[in-house]
Amino acid sequence: MQPQLPIDVDSETGVWSTNGLPMLYVPRHFFVNNHRAVETVMGQDEYAQILYDAGYRSAYFWCESEAKTHGLEGMAVFEHYLLRLSQRGWGLFSFISANAETGDAQIRLDHSAFVLAQGTAGIPKVPEKACYMFAGWFAGAMDWVGEHTGQSYKTVSAETQCAAEGFDYCVFTVQPK
Repeated sequence: MQPQLPIDVDSETGVWSTNGLPMLYVPRHFFVNNHRAVETVMGQDEYAQILYDAGYRSAYFWCESEAKTHGLEGMAVFEHYLLRLSQRGWGLFSFISANAETGDAQIRLDHSAFVLAQGTAGIPKVPEKACYMFAGWFAGAMDWVGEHTGQSYKTVSAETQCAAEGFDYCVFTVQPK
């Protein structure tokens, strides 16, 4: 994994960007505290669905943009997505398995930002799935791959194992609807 990403800062606007996409840079505890506050008010199920839908759209858009920027195709785009997520502090993402023809995948997440933040900065440790925010991202990326490789599936994704529950790492399972 390349530890450095190109970060461009516009001297006139202060906008940070990587590969032409505007970025935000915030401390992990700030993001997780805000995430948990919304989750507390809305309830995890409702909030998770909103994040799933927004994450799906964002991942699909990101794959489209990065494929053009880097000349990538098929699963190479999804692999690039996992690399970039890993380089941005969310955790270390890798495929356990992936099949572009069927739309099935399992993604491993080590050192999740949501798990690492527990017990710090007033964020309580909770022995339940904490990383559900990523689920829609992986369905969006897989559906982009499917559409661009001539497949007709639409997928769903869920966190099926979380390090916050005492496992060594988190697992997300992607499968056709």
